[in-house]
Amino acid sequence: MNSIKSPLPRFLRFAQNPSLSTILMAIGIIITLSFIFIAIFAPVFQSWGWLQDPTASLINPIHEPPGGKYLFGTNRQGYDVFSRTIFGSQAALKVVILATTLSLIIGVPLGLVSGYLGGKLDRVLLFFMDTIYTLPGLLLSVTLAFVVGRGVLNAAIALSISYIPQYYRVVRNHTSSVKTELFIEAAQALGASPRRILSRYLFLNVIQSVPVLFTLNCADAILVLGGLGFLGLGLPEEIPEWGHDLRQALDALPTGIWWTALFPGLAMTLMVVGLSLLGEGLSELIDPRWRENRD
Repeated sequence: MNSIKSPLPRFLRFAQNPSLSTILMAIGIIITLSFIFIAIFAPVFQSWGWLQDPTASLINPIHEPPGGKYLFGTNRQGYDVFSRTIFGSQAALKVVILATTLSLIIGVPLGLVSGYLGGKLDRVLLFFMDTIYTLPGLLLSVTLAFVVGRGVLNAAIALSISYIPQYYRVVRNHTSSVKTELFIEAAQALGASPRRILSRYLFLNVIQSVPVLFTLNCADAILVLGGLGFLGLGLPEEIPEWGHDLRQALDALPTGIWWTALFPGLAMTLMVVGLSLLGEGLSELIDPRWRENRD
Protein backbone atom coordinates (compact mmCIF):
# COMPACT_ATOMS: atom_id res chain seq x y z
CA MET A 1 0.00 0.00 0.00
CA ASN A 2 2.78 2.40 0.87
CA SER A 3 4.70 3.49 -2.25
CA ILE A 4 7.90 4.86 -0.74
CA LYS A 5 10.81 5.21 -3.14
CA SER A 6 14.34 5.00 -1.80
CA PRO A 7 17.07 7.28 -3.20
CA LEU A 8 19.69 4.54 -2.73
CA PRO A 9 19.57 3.19 -6.33
CA ARG A 10 20.10 6.73 -7.60
CA PHE A 11 23.11 7.06 -5.32
CA LEU A 12 24.58 3.86 -6.78
CA ARG A 13 24.09 5.18 -10.32
CA PHE A 14 25.74 8.47 -9.40
CA ALA A 15 28.67 6.59 -7.84
CA GLN A 16 29.20 4.58 -11.04
CA ASN A 17 28.87 7.58 -13.36
CA PRO A 18 29.59 10.67 -11.26
CA SER A 19 28.51 14.06 -12.55
CA LEU A 20 30.08 17.38 -11.63
CA SER A 21 27.45 17.93 -8.93
CA THR A 22 28.20 14.48 -7.48
CA ILE A 23 31.89 15.34 -7.25
CA LEU A 24 31.03 18.66 -5.60
CA MET A 25 28.77 16.80 -3.18
CA ALA A 26 31.68 14.52 -2.25
CA ILE A 27 33.81 17.61 -1.62
CA GLY A 28 31.04 19.00 0.55
CA ILE A 29 30.86 15.78 2.56
CA ILE A 30 34.64 15.81 3.12
CA ILE A 31 34.60 19.44 4.27
CA THR A 32 31.60 18.93 6.56
CA LEU A 33 32.96 15.75 8.13
CA SER A 34 36.33 17.43 8.63
CA PHE A 35 34.73 20.24 10.64
CA ILE A 36 32.68 17.74 12.65
CA PHE A 37 35.84 15.74 13.40
CA ILE A 38 37.72 18.88 14.45
CA ALA A 39 34.86 20.07 16.65
CA ILE A 40 34.50 16.71 18.42
CA PHE A 41 38.20 16.11 19.03
CA ALA A 42 39.31 19.69 19.77
CA PRO A 43 39.33 19.06 23.56
CA VAL A 44 41.35 15.89 23.00
CA PHE A 45 43.91 17.76 20.91
CA GLN A 46 44.14 20.38 23.65
CA SER A 47 44.74 17.71 26.31
CA TRP A 48 47.57 16.32 24.15
CA GLY A 49 49.16 19.77 24.03
CA TRP A 50 48.46 20.31 20.31
CA LEU A 51 46.16 23.28 20.98
CA GLN A 52 46.44 26.19 23.35
CA ASP A 53 43.68 27.25 25.70
CA PRO A 54 41.46 29.45 23.47
CA THR A 55 40.20 31.46 26.46
CA ALA A 56 43.59 32.19 28.09
CA SER A 57 45.84 35.08 27.16
CA LEU A 58 49.17 33.47 26.31
CA ILE A 59 51.26 36.62 26.00
CA ASN A 60 50.91 40.27 26.85
CA PRO A 61 48.25 41.95 24.72
CA ILE A 62 50.72 42.36 21.86
CA HIS A 63 49.83 40.63 18.62
CA GLU A 64 52.15 38.05 17.10
CA PRO A 65 52.07 37.36 13.33
CA PRO A 66 51.45 33.84 11.98
CA GLY A 67 54.31 31.38 12.07
CA GLY A 68 56.70 30.01 14.61
CA LYS A 69 55.12 29.17 17.94
CA TYR A 70 51.70 30.48 16.90
CA LEU A 71 50.58 28.98 13.60
CA PHE A 72 47.82 31.55 12.96
CA GLY A 73 49.38 34.22 15.15
CA THR A 74 47.74 35.88 18.14
CA ASN A 75 45.22 38.67 18.43
CA ARG A 76 45.56 41.94 20.31
CA GLN A 77 44.26 40.30 23.50
CA GLY A 78 47.00 37.66 23.38
CA TYR A 79 44.74 34.76 22.41
CA ASP A 80 45.96 32.06 20.04
CA VAL A 81 44.04 32.55 16.78
CA PHE A 82 44.54 28.92 15.70
CA SER A 83 42.98 27.54 18.88
CA ARG A 84 40.08 29.99 18.76
CA THR A 85 39.44 29.12 15.11
CA ILE A 86 39.39 25.39 15.90
CA PHE A 87 37.17 25.73 18.96
CA GLY A 88 34.97 28.16 17.03
CA SER A 89 33.85 25.22 14.87
CA GLN A 90 32.70 23.46 18.04
CA ALA A 91 30.56 26.42 19.11
CA ALA A 92 29.14 26.83 15.60
CA LEU A 93 28.14 23.17 15.30
CA LYS A 94 26.52 23.11 18.74
CA VAL A 95 24.32 26.10 18.05
CA VAL A 96 23.56 25.32 14.41
CA ILE A 97 22.65 21.65 14.89
CA LEU A 98 20.54 22.48 17.94
CA ALA A 99 18.76 25.31 16.12
CA THR A 100 17.99 23.35 12.96
CA THR A 101 16.94 20.27 14.95
CA LEU A 102 14.53 22.33 17.06
CA SER A 103 12.99 23.90 13.96
CA LEU A 104 12.71 20.48 12.30
CA ILE A 105 11.04 18.87 15.33
CA ILE A 106 8.46 21.66 15.47
CA GLY A 107 7.97 22.45 11.79
CA VAL A 108 7.61 18.93 10.38
CA PRO A 109 4.76 17.72 12.65
CA LEU A 110 2.91 21.01 12.22
CA GLY A 111 3.22 20.71 8.44
CA LEU A 112 1.98 17.12 8.49
CA VAL A 113 -1.07 17.86 10.61
CA SER A 114 -1.90 21.09 8.81
CA GLY A 115 -1.59 19.60 5.34
CA TYR A 116 -3.59 16.47 6.16
CA LEU A 117 -6.43 17.96 8.21
CA GLY A 118 -6.79 21.26 6.35
CA GLY A 119 -9.68 23.49 7.37
CA LYS A 120 -9.46 26.34 9.86
CA LEU A 121 -6.36 24.93 11.58
CA ASP A 122 -4.52 24.90 8.27
CA ARG A 123 -5.52 28.49 7.47
CA VAL A 124 -4.47 29.79 10.89
CA LEU A 125 -1.11 27.98 10.85
CA LEU A 126 -0.43 29.00 7.26
CA PHE A 127 -1.12 32.67 8.05
CA PHE A 128 1.08 32.56 11.15
CA MET A 129 3.96 30.77 9.38
CA ASP A 130 3.79 33.02 6.33
CA THR A 131 4.01 36.05 8.61
CA ILE A 132 7.22 34.74 10.18
CA TYR A 133 8.58 33.64 6.79
CA THR A 134 8.30 37.16 5.35
CA LEU A 135 10.60 38.58 8.05
CA PRO A 136 14.35 38.66 7.24
CA GLY A 137 16.07 35.83 9.11
CA LEU A 138 18.91 37.91 10.52
CA LEU A 139 16.60 40.72 11.65
CA LEU A 140 14.28 38.25 13.36
CA SER A 141 17.21 36.49 15.04
CA VAL A 142 18.64 39.80 16.26
CA THR A 143 15.27 40.79 17.72
CA LEU A 144 14.85 37.45 19.47
CA ALA A 145 18.44 37.54 20.74
CA PHE A 146 17.63 40.80 22.51
CA VAL A 147 14.69 39.06 24.20
CA VAL A 148 16.18 35.69 25.18
CA GLY A 149 19.73 36.88 25.87
CA ARG A 150 23.10 35.30 25.10
CA GLY A 151 24.08 31.63 25.38
CA VAL A 152 24.18 28.45 23.34
CA LEU A 153 20.55 27.47 23.94
CA ASN A 154 19.29 31.04 23.62
CA ALA A 155 21.14 31.55 20.34
CA ALA A 156 19.74 28.26 19.04
CA ILE A 157 16.19 29.32 19.94
CA ALA A 158 16.66 32.70 18.26
CA LEU A 159 17.87 30.98 15.08
CA SER A 160 15.30 28.18 15.06
CA ILE A 161 12.24 30.47 14.99
CA SER A 162 13.07 31.71 11.50
CA TYR A 163 13.52 28.16 10.14
CA ILE A 164 10.30 26.59 11.47
CA PRO A 165 8.15 28.08 8.67
CA GLN A 166 10.45 26.59 6.02
CA TYR A 167 9.95 23.05 7.29
CA TYR A 168 6.26 23.71 7.77
CA ARG A 169 5.71 24.99 4.24
CA VAL A 170 7.66 22.20 2.53
CA VAL A 171 6.02 19.39 4.51
CA ARG A 172 2.54 20.93 4.36
CA ASN A 173 2.63 21.32 0.58
CA HIS A 174 3.89 17.77 0.08
CA THR A 175 1.31 16.40 2.49
CA SER A 176 -1.54 18.22 0.74
CA SER A 177 -0.42 16.63 -2.54
CA VAL A 178 0.27 13.10 -1.27
CA LYS A 179 -2.93 12.78 0.78
CA THR A 180 -4.94 12.53 -2.46
CA GLU A 181 -2.97 9.48 -3.64
CA LEU A 182 -4.77 6.14 -3.98
CA PHE A 183 -2.82 4.38 -1.22
CA ILE A 184 -3.92 7.06 1.27
CA GLU A 185 -7.54 6.71 0.20
CA ALA A 186 -7.21 2.93 0.52
CA ALA A 187 -5.86 3.26 4.06
CA GLN A 188 -8.77 5.54 4.96
CA ALA A 189 -11.24 3.08 3.48
CA LEU A 190 -9.74 0.27 5.56
CA GLY A 191 -10.35 2.32 8.70
CA ALA A 192 -6.80 3.48 9.46
CA SER A 193 -6.74 6.28 12.03
CA PRO A 194 -5.39 9.72 11.10
CA ARG A 195 -2.47 9.15 13.46
CA ARG A 196 -1.55 5.91 11.69
CA ILE A 197 -1.88 7.49 8.26
CA LEU A 198 0.31 10.43 9.27
CA SER A 199 3.03 8.34 10.91
CA ARG A 200 3.15 5.33 8.60
CA TYR A 201 2.14 6.52 5.15
CA LEU A 202 2.46 10.28 4.86
CA PHE A 203 5.56 10.91 6.97
CA LEU A 204 7.95 8.70 5.01
CA ASN A 205 6.66 10.01 1.68
CA VAL A 206 7.08 13.71 2.46
CA ILE A 207 10.22 13.57 4.62
CA GLN A 208 12.65 12.95 1.76
CA SER A 209 13.15 16.64 0.99
CA VAL A 210 13.78 17.56 4.63
CA PRO A 211 17.49 16.50 4.70
CA VAL A 212 18.21 18.95 1.88
CA LEU A 213 16.48 21.77 3.74
CA PHE A 214 18.23 20.78 6.97
CA THR A 215 21.66 20.97 5.33
CA LEU A 216 21.03 24.32 3.66
CA ASN A 217 19.59 25.74 6.87
CA CYS A 218 22.75 24.68 8.70
CA ALA A 219 24.81 26.67 6.20
CA ASP A 220 22.56 29.69 6.58
CA ALA A 221 22.54 29.38 10.39
CA ILE A 222 26.34 29.59 10.50
CA LEU A 223 26.20 32.96 8.73
CA VAL A 224 23.37 34.22 10.96
CA LEU A 225 25.22 33.07 14.09
CA GLY A 226 28.31 34.86 12.83
CA GLY A 227 26.22 37.98 12.32
CA LEU A 228 24.86 37.75 15.87
CA GLY A 229 28.38 37.30 17.23
CA PHE A 230 29.62 40.25 15.18
CA LEU A 231 26.87 42.40 16.73
CA GLY A 232 27.67 41.13 20.21
CA LEU A 233 24.39 39.21 20.55
CA GLY A 234 25.52 35.61 20.06
CA LEU A 235 27.46 33.58 22.57
CA PRO A 236 29.13 34.84 25.76
CA GLU A 237 32.54 36.36 25.17
CA GLU A 238 34.36 33.55 26.98
CA ILE A 239 33.20 31.05 24.32
CA PRO A 240 35.32 31.10 21.10
CA GLU A 241 33.04 32.05 18.23
CA TRP A 242 33.94 33.18 14.71
CA GLY A 243 31.57 36.15 14.54
CA HIS A 244 32.80 37.53 17.85
CA ASP A 245 36.43 37.12 16.77
CA LEU A 246 35.70 38.98 13.53
CA ARG A 247 34.20 41.80 15.55
CA GLN A 248 37.33 41.96 17.73
CA ALA A 249 39.52 41.94 14.61
CA LEU A 250 37.68 44.85 13.01
CA ASP A 251 39.61 47.49 14.98
CA ALA A 252 42.91 45.73 14.27
CA LEU A 253 42.60 45.67 10.46
CA PRO A 254 43.59 49.33 9.87
CA THR A 255 46.85 48.70 11.75
CA GLY A 256 47.83 45.81 9.47
CA ILE A 257 46.82 42.96 11.79
CA TRP A 258 45.08 41.03 9.03
CA TRP A 259 45.39 37.47 10.35
CA THR A 260 42.95 37.91 13.23
CA ALA A 261 40.12 38.36 10.72
CA LEU A 262 41.40 36.15 7.90
CA PHE A 263 41.39 32.74 9.58
CA PRO A 264 38.01 32.90 11.38
CA GLY A 265 36.50 34.31 8.19
CA LEU A 266 38.00 31.54 6.06
CA ALA A 267 36.77 28.88 8.49
CA MET A 268 33.23 30.25 8.40
CA THR A 269 33.28 30.52 4.61
CA LEU A 270 34.67 27.02 4.13
CA MET A 271 32.09 25.45 6.42
CA VAL A 272 29.23 27.25 4.66
CA VAL A 273 30.57 26.17 1.25
CA GLY A 274 30.86 22.54 2.40
CA LEU A 275 27.29 22.43 3.71
CA SER A 276 25.96 24.20 0.61
CA LEU A 277 27.66 21.71 -1.73
CA LEU A 278 26.27 18.86 0.36
CA GLY A 279 22.76 20.31 0.19
CA GLU A 280 22.89 20.82 -3.57
CA GLY A 281 24.13 17.27 -4.06
CA LEU A 282 21.37 15.87 -1.88
CA SER A 283 18.75 17.80 -3.84
CA GLU A 284 19.91 16.14 -7.06
CA LEU A 285 20.15 12.72 -5.42
CA ILE A 286 16.66 12.87 -3.94
CA ASP A 287 14.95 14.61 -6.88
CA PRO A 288 16.57 13.75 -10.25
CA ARG A 289 14.25 16.25 -11.98
CA TRP A 290 16.51 18.99 -10.58
CA ARG A 291 19.32 17.74 -12.81
CA GLU A 292 17.02 17.39 -15.83
CA ASN A 293 15.78 20.96 -15.41
CA ARG A 294 19.34 22.22 -15.00
CA ASP A 295 20.49 20.44 -18.15
